[in-house]
Amino acid sequence: MPDRERLRPIEEPDWPAITTLEAETYGDKGLTEGAEALRSRAHPPTSFVLDTGVRVGGYLLALPYPRGSSPDLSRPEARTFRSSDLHLHDIVIAPGLRDHGRGRRLVRHLLTLASSQAYERISLVSVGGADGFWTACGFRPHPRIALPGSYGPDAVYMSRDLG
Repeated sequence: MPDRERLRPIEEPDWPAITTLEAETYGDKGLTEGAEALRSRAHPPTSFVLDTGVRVGGYLLALPYPRGSSPDLSRPEARTFRSSDLHLHDIVIAPGLRDHGRGRRLVRHLLTLASSQAYERISLVSVGGADGFWTACGFRPHPRIALPGSYGPDAVYMSRDLG
C-alpha cells in the first residue's frame, strides 16, 4: 500500500463514498443493500475504510454475529448481537485500486483487530465467485449452512478460526 494510504475507523463523511462503492461493486449482481442496511452492519471496533489521502478507496464492515448465520441483505439489522464470532459482512476496494494486495491488507487488519478483541472465529458469505480469494485467506467453506436467498444461488458460507 502506498505511504499515503491508511486504514482508519469509519467517519460520518465516509458514508456516501461507502454507499457508492457498494452500489458500483454489487449493483449488477443484484446484491446492493443501501445506506441504512450498510450502516446497520458497521460495528465501529471492527469496521474501517482504506483512506487514500484523496478519497475512500475501500472499506470493510464486520460485526458480531451468531455462528452459522448471516445478515439478510434485504433488510437492515434490527438488533445487535453479542457473540464470540465476528461476521465479515462486506469488503470493497475501488476500481483502479484492485489487484495490488489491498484486499488482503484489509483482511489482515481485521484478523489483527478480531484477535486483539478476543473473537474466536470470523465468518463471511462469499459471493460472485470469490471463494478462491477467501480460501487463500484461510477461510473454509461450509456448503451445508443455509443462507438467506438475498445472497443469490452461488453464495457460500465460510469461516476461519482465530485460535
